[in-house]
Amino acid sequence: MNIQPIHNDVDLKRAFARMEALWSAEDGTPEANELEVLAILIERYEDEHYPIGSSDPIEAIKFRMEQQGMTPRDLEPFIGSSGRVSEVLNRKRGLSLNMIRRLHDGLRIPYESLIN
Repeated sequence: MNIQPIHNDVDLKRAFARMEALWSAEDGTPEANELEVLAILIERYEDEHYPIGSSDPIEAIKFRMEQQGMTPRDLEPFIGSSGRVSEVLNRKRGLSLNMIRRLHDGLRIPYESLIN
C-alpha cells in the first residue's frame, strides 16, 4: 500500500483511478483497507476544496412536494392560506418558526434544510 496525500486535483484524479481499481476488493484484505483510506482522503480533500453550500429552504420544500406528488394547495396546513403558500414558494415571504416546525413535523423535511 503506497498512499500519498492529496494536495491538488492531479492527486485527486490519481486517487480516484486507484480507488476504481480497488472497488471490488473483499473485506479484510489489504486492498479493502487501502480503499477505505483513499475514501477518507478523497472526502477530506473534496470537503476542503469543493464545499457544498447550505441548502435552500424553498428548494427543499419543492423537492419534497415533487417526491410526494404534492401541489401548493397541499402545503396550506403547514404554511397557511393559498396566498401565503404562493408568497413563500415565490420567495416573497420567509418561513416563520411555526411554519418550519409544521413542515418538519408534517413532511419530515430536516430542520437543517429549512433554516437558512
